[in-house]
Amino acid sequence: MSSTLRFQIVGEAFSKKAVEVPARKERPSEFFAKYVFNRQKMQKYLPADVYKKMCDVVEGEAMLDMATADAVAAGMKKWAMELGATHCTHWFQPLTEGTAEKHDGFVEHDGKGGMIEEFTGKQLVQQEPDASSFPSGGIRSTFEARGYSAWDPASPVFVFGDTLMIPTIFISYTGEALDYKAPLKKSLKAVDKAATKVARYFYPDVKKVVSNLGWEQEYFLVDEGLYAARPDLLMTGRTLLGHDSAKNQQMDDHYFGSIPMRVAAFMKDLEVEALELGIPCKTRHNEVAPNQFELAPIYEETNLAVDHNMLIMSLMKKVARKHGFRLLLHEKPFAGINGSGKHCNWSLSTNTGILLHGPGKTPLDNLRFVTFIVESLMAVYRHNGLLKASIISATNVHRLGAAEAPPAIVSSFLGKEISNLLEHLEKGIDSPFPFGGEGSAEGTPSPFERVGEKPTLSLDIPQIPSLTQDNTDRNRTSPFAFTGNRFEFRAVGSQQNCAAAMIVLNTAMAEALTDFAMRVDALIAEGLEPVKAILRIVREDIRTCKPIRFDGNGYSEAWKQEAANRGLDVETSAPIILDQYLAPSTVEMFSRMNVLTKAELEARNEIKLDTYIKKIQIEARIFGDLCMNHIIPTSTRYQTQLIKNVAGIKNLFPAEEAERLNRTNLSLIAQMGEHNAFIIENVERLIEARRVANRIKDGRQRAIAYHDNVAPLIEKIRYHVDHLELIVDDELWPLPKYREMLFIH
Repeated sequence: MSSTLRFQIVGEAFSKKAVEVPARKERPSEFFAKYVFNRQKMQKYLPADVYKKMCDVVEGEAMLDMATADAVAAGMKKWAMELGATHCTHWFQPLTEGTAEKHDGFVEHDGKGGMIEEFTGKQLVQQEPDASSFPSGGIRSTFEARGYSAWDPASPVFVFGDTLMIPTIFISYTGEALDYKAPLKKSLKAVDKAATKVARYFYPDVKKVVSNLGWEQEYFLVDEGLYAARPDLLMTGRTLLGHDSAKNQQMDDHYFGSIPMRVAAFMKDLEVEALELGIPCKTRHNEVAPNQFELAPIYEETNLAVDHNMLIMSLMKKVARKHGFRLLLHEKPFAGINGSGKHCNWSLSTNTGILLHGPGKTPLDNLRFVTFIVESLMAVYRHNGLLKASIISATNVHRLGAAEAPPAIVSSFLGKEISNLLEHLEKGIDSPFPFGGEGSAEGTPSPFERVGEKPTLSLDIPQIPSLTQDNTDRNRTSPFAFTGNRFEFRAVGSQQNCAAAMIVLNTAMAEALTDFAMRVDALIAEGLEPVKAILRIVREDIRTCKPIRFDGNGYSEAWKQEAANRGLDVETSAPIILDQYLAPSTVEMFSRMNVLTKAELEARNEIKLDTYIKKIQIEARIFGDLCMNHIIPTSTRYQTQLIKNVAGIKNLFPAEEAERLNRTNLSLIAQMGEHNAFIIENVERLIEARRVANRIKDGRQRAIAYHDNVAPLIEKIRYHVDHLELIVDDELWPLPKYREMLFIH
């Protein structure tokens, strides 16, 4: 692509006016969930007895029978058709990190040569996708195609375009989970059971505990014309070559900056459509890197939050194209600047409205607070390697440990106040209880009584009021940071299904709380008072999980060594990290909590290894094509021009003057020759490394070969390609450059 054509594309993209988003007279609260069959719609379109039964089903207090399903389907069809729906689909989350759907029309024969529009309870509740065409890790073979999708009433049905979308689980013919939703729901049931039992030590009226999730979705926008001119972006979602722009994020002027008009129009359009689909979008802003932005909703129950995140990723891509953009969800689409994550803010709350990870107003409340904080740390400590495996991928590895992203060592930041409290408890210095026992000195407030108190920060600036100071700072290098009333799992990648991390986290928490309750009950059975029994076990666990607590700089070399000394998982090779899915402690935990079987874990491990291999394989193939069919021909063409220029100068000037004038050109010709030779030679090595890896039968060893021998070659060759970009005439360079792609006007 000539520079002229490239800048024509850029100019057209920059001059393209923002798509006008029609102004709405209604407030967001008036059109929120317009396309969602929520309780309000159920009450309107269902008979009273069916509505009541469905409320019980949604709450998990009743099973759905076919008569109720038929009645619900009839009301649902009427509502959907009023919105223009003509088709329905079971919408599920296979192990591809995306979603899947097969649309069926509301069409049946009427027996008289005509047709009727029909939608039955059976169609609502169950469908049969081809289970052999999705990743199954050996659970299904090509000749064993049957699988089932089954409606999840806890996640409301919605209309998207002309289609009634029915959130479902996806399982094999023999019952194994082939998706993320089925084990996620099992993990939520496990943590509900375990957390409810522990919560009742403090609040006997608690009947249910809910896992909450608030995701923060980061993304990049690129002008569509420039995207189309980059084969690497098209094929892999990231730029495999490209020299740094002279200006990128070093001025720190993009973060929270004024949102460009075209982007603001996109965001407005996206928010309207998201709110209509019941996704409670709340926050939008520029992120740190140029062209990087963030969207975040209000917290929701985890199962629903995951569904909404999967839906918003599809919606964002659709709306972006309407505005002349392409949306990038790759964790590291551009080298040298921030990558994108999906921070998962996680907490537990009771049906009575108590946030279990939030401090309270009484010593007993704060003992509950400390109990759930410590058991969360126990869960992360026992399974820190597995948590890392849940978010590791061929794409996320490029982001971890760079430019504010957490490192590939899972630790937890608590902040000074909570850390001090745990230190006091560990040493047995203070008691939370003013009533007897191991009390603190009279008149001296216990650390438990100070938890949750927020000091005032007086700035002594005219017209500026005093500020309320949080009890913890923030640590952007911590993968699992406590942020006041929740934990923020910052290592999740931007394009990943956050259910993978939530399955591990909630199951690990269920295991920790189950063990906690067993030990407390044993002490109570021996005659110890409940409060003292709880405090004794909490102290034991504070000592046990202490290695996971780290408030320092996660990027430092010293931390890597210290983490290893503490027994934390410090592995950085993605294929080896994935071994955690088959670790005895993992198999035992998932089996004991009834979330995943050993066969299902083996399948997921195989799928993740296979996905890793294929992503590196695709990158290597497109990278080799770019080098040999785009970069080398362009470099050679410019080198030839310089050689002709050198010859012309020799013919025109005296020998001594010609030598002086040709000095720079000769140096450039030599440099290009060196770069060209390295690229050509090593692309051949890259091809051979792929061939060797592909001949390895064992999937794990093949993935290791791709990690050790294929991926590093791409980076080595890239260094030389990026240096050629600085030498070759800009008119000749065949690809849009970073400076052209990274700034939207």
